[in-house]
Amino acid sequence: MYDRPLDGAVALVTGASSGIGAATARRLAREGAAVALVARRRNRLDQVASDIAELGGEAAVLEVDITEPERADDMVQDTLERFGRLDILVNNAGIMLLNSALHTTIEEWDRMISLNVAALLHVTHAAIPHLIYAASTSPRQVADLVNVGSTAGRVARPGSSVYGLTKFGLNAFTESLRQELLGERVRVSVVEPGAVDTELVNHLSDTTRDAARRQIDGIEALRPEDIADAISYIVTRERRVAVNEILVRAGDQTW
Repeated sequence: MYDRPLDGAVALVTGASSGIGAATARRLAREGAAVALVARRRNRLDQVASDIAELGGEAAVLEVDITEPERADDMVQDTLERFGRLDILVNNAGIMLLNSALHTTIEEWDRMISLNVAALLHVTHAAIPHLIYAASTSPRQVADLVNVGSTAGRVARPGSSVYGLTKFGLNAFTESLRQELLGERVRVSVVEPGAVDTELVNHLSDTTRDAARRQIDGIEALRPEDIADAISYIVTRERRVAVNEILVRAGDQTW
């Protein structure tokens, strides 16, 4: 059997039950990584784990609500207990709730801050020491932290003020962390998808969801696998290469 670029590596993917997270988990498994699958929907995670097993890979199902702060450390420790190390963290979990400031609720804003920002910070903080250790002990001599952002981190639009806040802020967090971890051989990157055919719009109100779907229906949307390709490209580079940012828009997308 040929050597795969991630043989012996361990990846943890949040939001792994569907969409970009599930596609990324499958892709990293094909590249040789063992994968810890994190999300709340156990049945969906079990299906992704089964898909990985069929590929000849190994996966651990971690049914976790990462908005509960204490679960971040537990999740990372569970990964270490199962696989012994952590080489790659993909912060993919997120929610998009679009509405104007006049018509939204503070609860919707809080939900986005809780998952898109606070949970990501907790998971990242728990993982960093182990990524540093993996970089120093791995044959690859490098570890990777990949944050999944959005074109909403570049282009502000009506109705997306707080969603944009979370994604613009993610870009700054990623760049600062990149500089902090350079000397530790932990590469930090952000992937910014445009319009992707996922369940993200399902969380919107009926009117907003219909408008978002009409907008996406006017173009050929990206597939989750397209973003998984970008993430795989980042983490399979040799140590001398750091791909810090990838913006992936649908070919027909103007925003």
